[in-house]
Formats: sequence, structure tokens, C-alpha cells
Amino acid sequence: MAMNAEYDKLIQIGRPPNITRRFPHSKALIVSGKVIDRALLAKGKAMTIAANGRNSFIIRGALQAAQRADAALIIEIARSECNYCPVNFYNIAMHVDVLCNELGITVPVAVHADHYGIKSEIDLPFARMEIPSIFDAGITSIAVDASHMPDDMNLLANIELNTFIPDWAGLETEVGEIKGDMGLSTVEDASFLIKGLNAHGIHPDWIALNNGTSHGLEVSGLGIQVDLTTGIHNAIAPYGVSGAQHGTSGNSSDKLRAIAENTNTTKANVATALQMISWGVEVNDYGNAILDTDGNFKKIKDQGMSEEMWERMTALAAKNGWKGGNYKNLNLPFDNFLHAQDRAIRDRMSKGVEDFVYDILTKVFNAEGTASLAKEAILQAGSYDLGPKGKKIEDPAEWTREMIIKRAKTLTTDKGPEGDFDD
Repeated sequence: MAMNAEYDKLIQIGRPPNITRRFPHSKALIVSGKVIDRALLAKGKAMTIAANGRNSFIIRGALQAAQRADAALIIEIARSECNYCPVNFYNIAMHVDVLCNELGITVPVAVHADHYGIKSEIDLPFARMEIPSIFDAGITSIAVDASHMPDDMNLLANIELNTFIPDWAGLETEVGEIKGDMGLSTVEDASFLIKGLNAHGIHPDWIALNNGTSHGLEVSGLGIQVDLTTGIHNAIAPYGVSGAQHGTSGNSSDKLRAIAENTNTTKANVATALQMISWGVEVNDYGNAILDTDGNFKKIKDQGMSEEMWERMTALAAKNGWKGGNYKNLNLPFDNFLHAQDRAIRDRMSKGVEDFVYDILTKVFNAEGTASLAKEAILQAGSYDLGPKGKKIEDPAEWTREMIIKRAKTLTTDKGPEGDFDD
């Protein structure tokens, strides 16, 4: 990895303390999620990909694409994905670090624990133990997702767990599951969450909304509701919170381009599309896999994994009755087999991801050049810790536990049907 004095300084001052402890001799510029957010804001009308690294081929390809595009990058894994993928909270930073050093990657990369789900108060004791542990493992950014619970419990869970998240780390909070066009987020419930956090001195970098996304929205033609998103972002603008876009699958490039241009979104999750591309499955502009006349995925010859491996994979899927989105369960049992393939095949798996991500970063998300902006932000701050964007506005006396519960009763409680939290 080619070094210069400026990059050496970035390595010295830009890596958070958990990263310097975990990888003391590394030259990978793994940074706080705050750094990535600031870089996209500095460019304006831009967001970057938060690539769900379900396998190492995806991580490799995304890193290479970001290097080509000079784009700040987020590599993430959701809590649920840790159950069926070889990549998890405890090894994802290691994957990123090893690949950055191997490939000579010099763009800043944040490692994000996505959808750290809290579905009830019963989950809180384990979370208090686990969150510090995943930061020990190299996580530099986290999404606390307690949006499955009522609004007051969501806010209270975020407040309680914030104690266990380093101040320097990227922080995402959420008010909506991925539920299609029902149970959409509103200005009221987003403001409730952000104002309540602000009163307790908590300043999230991102808020994820339920703004009309779900898999398969290509069929309905609805997709992300840009005007709804813009209205909510404008309402919470005084609190310095950017948007995180979930559920990008099923939305066209034009729709995603509109989100980048017309809202305050700086982070966009992409999961299933990257998995399919690494395997060699054909996807359309919406990021959805293209099906044949029998409703099966279409594997592109000489792309992704070998044809023999694809036959073995689809045979196991058929045996287990896995179809559509449940193909995700093939990640873990096939990881060793995918790595056992010839180097040329492994390389083309990553190359497919690289080309896809590069096009998104440069032609859709307007992220080109943001790696340099992220480096400038670190050098200007002289630290890995860029501090909060927001300042305290709300009166803590108006946001005690009792007041939070009372205020929540004035909010609309219809949250719509259950959603899909992986993408």
C-alpha cells in the first residue's frame, strides 16, 4: 500500500481507539460513521452505499469500487444477517481490514452494525452486554432499531442503550420498519424520537424512516416516497440529522437518484442485489433478480459462481423449500464451497459487485470524490471524533420518562403490518 505523509497522519489520527487496539499495525483507514456522513454532506445532494457484506466477495468488490470512485464507503451487516451469513458483527471489521490492506484501499470506510433490533424490553439486558463487545470487535457505527416497539418504548430504549455506544461512533436511529405503503412514518413520530433524544444530549447522525419501501415495489410502482421523506427531513433539520435509506431493492435508479438530490439522505442500504450479483444472478435496474418463466432466478453464464456450484446451490434450496428471499439462507452453508472455486471465478464474483457498486456511486448516488472530503474532515478536526452535528435544543424536564410516555399517547399508533429488516 503506497504511503505518503498525509495518509500516515490520517492513519495516526483518523482511526478510532477500538480500531487501533484491534488492528494496531494496519494501514486501513477504518473510521467512524460520522466521518462518512460529513463527507456526503460536504459534497451535497449525495449519499453513499452501505453495502451489506453478506459474503467476502461483496466486501471486496465494494471496496474496490469505492477506491475507483474516490468515494467514502460503509460496509455493514444487519443483526438478523449474522444468523445466516458467514460475516457477522464479530468478524466484519476483520474482513474489511484484511481486504483494505491486501488491495491497497485508501478510502475511508466505516463498519456499521445495521438494524440492531430491540423488539421488547426483554432484549435490553443482552444488548447492554453485546453492544460494547461488537465495538471491541471493530464496529464503528450502529443503528439502534427499536422501531418494532411503541414510540415511547422506542425512544426510551434508544436513551438507555446510548450509554453503551462510544460518543465518537456513528449513530442511526429508526422510526419505521420496512412495510411498503402502510404505516408510513410521519413528521410527528420522527420529531418525537429526535426531540426526545436531543433532550437527553443524544444527536444521531442518521434517522431511518418507513417511507414506503419494501421488496418488490417495482410491481406496484410506488417505492420510496420522496416528498414524504423531504417533508420529514425538513422538519427535523434544526437537529442536524441526516437520512438513512433502507429497502432500496425494488426502487429504480431514477427513484434513488431523486432521494439523493431532494432529501438529506447520506446513507443507502443495499443488500439483496449485491448478494445476487456476487452469485451471478441477473438483476434489473430496480436491483431485483430477474426470474425465468418458471419463477426461478436466472443465472448468467460465465458470471458469478460456476455453473456447477449454482446447480448445487439451487438443489439445496429446492430440498429445503427455499425460494425468493429465502435464498439468503444459502450464504452460510455455501461459503466454504464458494471460496474453494478457482481464482478466476472468485475474482469475477467480486468484479461483478465492483462494477455494479461503482455505477451506483458515480451515476446514481453522486458519491464520487467524497473519500477526499472525508479525509479533509479528519485532518481539519485533527481527530477521529468529529463530534455531534446537532446541539441541545429541547428541555430535559419536558422529556422525562413520565413525560415521554404521556407525549407518546398523542401519536398515531397504527404501524401497519410487519416488515423485512434485512435490506
